[in-house]
Amino acid sequence: MEAKTELMQRRTGINWATTIAMVVFHALALAALFTFSWTAVAVSVVLWWVSGSLGIGMGFHRLLTHRGYKTPRWVEYFLTVCGTLTLEGGAIDWVVTHRIHHGHTDAPGDPHTPRDGTWWAHMGWILTGTAQQHGEAVMWRYAPDLMRDRFHVFLNRFFWLPQIVLGVTLFALGGWTLMLWGVFLRVTVGLHATWLVNSATHMWGSRRFETTDDSTNLWWVALLTFGEGWHNNHHAHPTAARHGLAWYEVDVNWWGIRTLQALGLAKEIKLIKQSALNPRAEAEPLKRAA
Repeated sequence: MEAKTELMQRRTGINWATTIAMVVFHALALAALFTFSWTAVAVSVVLWWVSGSLGIGMGFHRLLTHRGYKTPRWVEYFLTVCGTLTLEGGAIDWVVTHRIHHGHTDAPGDPHTPRDGTWWAHMGWILTGTAQQHGEAVMWRYAPDLMRDRFHVFLNRFFWLPQIVLGVTLFALGGWTLMLWGVFLRVTVGLHATWLVNSATHMWGSRRFETTDDSTNLWWVALLTFGEGWHNNHHAHPTAARHGLAWYEVDVNWWGIRTLQALGLAKEIKLIKQSALNPRAEAEPLKRAA
């Protein structure tokens, strides 16, 4: 109950820096819609994949949080830099939040469970909750592996630096249109895609595995997040590097890991044993009111 009490206390105040940043990014994302160029669209899509798939799915989540596979250190650092381009905070804070989520999924202490409300799970926890901000004691408790790494500690503190470098570069190459699409619109869409994993895939969808939480598989969230929407599969086997288990469960992040393996850059990949797979192809859809 102590974790839950701390969480509720942090919900009483607004995280002003985060809130102001969210307002600015959403406003400029809307402004991007009044500008257009095919180059800007192409750059935005490529950067969405770089940040969302290489950065969050393959990097922050499956590599750093769950250690579902191993890479050379330079590859780990590269994926981490890609992840900072999502503006979802530093890698250590992200990992700590997600490890806490797995330790208290849909229970007291979960940073973003829909059981505390749909808005809370999707975005409220960012505006008035933990907002990926943790004290050093909590960081050492949940991510000692990353806290011992100077690169991760530095980039966790200055995670916004790569975003600024990218923004300045895009502005120099293509002016406001390229920067609005490549940074503000892309980041805003990417944030909501990630937040849908916290909210939608704990409320609607199907369940292959009978887990103790509300996690579900939701195909359209999987498409928006390059495979992270097969959330019930993931919660049943958190360390597995592959989330899409059936042919129709598109998992771009898994394809990326397999590509790294083919290039000799990924090894010791953890997978779900065939004997652990539930023979049911689908379960009854889970639908729960907010």
